[in-house]
Amino acid sequence: MSNLSFSFAPDVRPLAARLRPKTLQDYVGQQHLVGPDTPLRRAIEAGQISSLILWGPPGTGKTSLAELIAASADAAIEKISAVTAGIKEIREAIDNARIRLQQGQRTLLFVDEVHRFNKSQQDAFLPHIEDGTIVFIGATTENPSFSLNNALLSRARVCVLRKITSDDLRQLLSRALSDDTLGLAGAVTLEPHAAELLLQLADGDARKMLNLLELAAQSSSDGLISTDLLKQLVERHLPGFDNQGELYYDLISAFHKSVRGSQPDAALYWYCRILEGGGDPLYVARRLLAIASEDIGNADPRALSLALTAFDTFQRVGPAEGERAIAQAAVYCALAPKSNALYSAFNQMRAFVREQPSFDVPIQLRNAASGLLKQLGYGEGYRYAHNEPGAYAAGMTYLPAEMQGMQFYQPTDRGLEKQLGEKLRYLQQLDAQAQQGGAADVD
Repeated sequence: MSNLSFSFAPDVRPLAARLRPKTLQDYVGQQHLVGPDTPLRRAIEAGQISSLILWGPPGTGKTSLAELIAASADAAIEKISAVTAGIKEIREAIDNARIRLQQGQRTLLFVDEVHRFNKSQQDAFLPHIEDGTIVFIGATTENPSFSLNNALLSRARVCVLRKITSDDLRQLLSRALSDDTLGLAGAVTLEPHAAELLLQLADGDARKMLNLLELAAQSSSDGLISTDLLKQLVERHLPGFDNQGELYYDLISAFHKSVRGSQPDAALYWYCRILEGGGDPLYVARRLLAIASEDIGNADPRALSLALTAFDTFQRVGPAEGERAIAQAAVYCALAPKSNALYSAFNQMRAFVREQPSFDVPIQLRNAASGLLKQLGYGEGYRYAHNEPGAYAAGMTYLPAEMQGMQFYQPTDRGLEKQLGEKLRYLQQLDAQAQQGGAADVD
């Protein structure tokens, strides 16, 4: 008999895949979901699995958690990605699950990037979740409220996963460097500052940290990973940003609220986060135009002009100077006096007009464009303001009779609006005098 020798191919999967946890004890992070005595952990340990939506940033353990849930329940796991799969792949996975169910085994169908499926593709899962053919777990980096059908959401519990903390990343890094089965133990050393830089560059993404660690190990000639090496591999650190995604709108919201809250440093921080993440500066400039009218209004009308000028500057001279002009407008708007009186008055008046009848234009305000209209009294009683003392026709009414006495615009006592409020009250006093039959004392 000849001697037979067997050779096993080395595990060439990425480090992040080789380090996936085998048990919940090995699972790093998300202790608010799977920590001791949490409802989800108790359910997993009891093998009681139900449909879930795992929502969180990249590299936070969504796939690993789905695999652990399947293993705990002795269920087969079918994985499909919404990036590459379609109805055909969904049907194949369902058919496989149906065969297993007939043989007494459950199937956990894990759909990565589920938000990329359209409505009809998402609907394809519903009857099979309902009849128990599959236990559905979808992973998404987008807000499920916006990206998933209500019908799918009603059949699955949403679990929010958070960025991996620095302490948890350190634990994972230590495991990667000490586990003899991974190939790095004893062969790779990190300078102390390099380890901290690696955690910083990971930005809460475990997969990103492990991928960068593996790339650095492959790029080092002597097994030493230095800060210089990491900086060469990642020349520019892009802060967390997902254009048109959940984080995108969170950053815009934080910017708007910082300007409204009169915090220039915070406004600049969120603006720069958007810029460094590849966001459109003109989107920020457009938001500043909205802020200038919504949150500042007549307390400082110059804010609207400056925001418009910043927008125009960017279009005329490009990013280098244009981004700085937008920053200038952001700081100015942050420190400008705030008033939403105009914003509120405008919205209230729009709502009033929609809800109320179309009141007739007072006859004194109508234009007598023909002899007939003049005979009918059009324009009768109208007083030309420029011919009146102080260019104000005291007592003259311009609203429909049904709206007399109503006031929608309520100026604040901040900035220029304080003066506008004083002027408005003065004019109201002149009106009151004129309506009482007295002569209006116009300065």
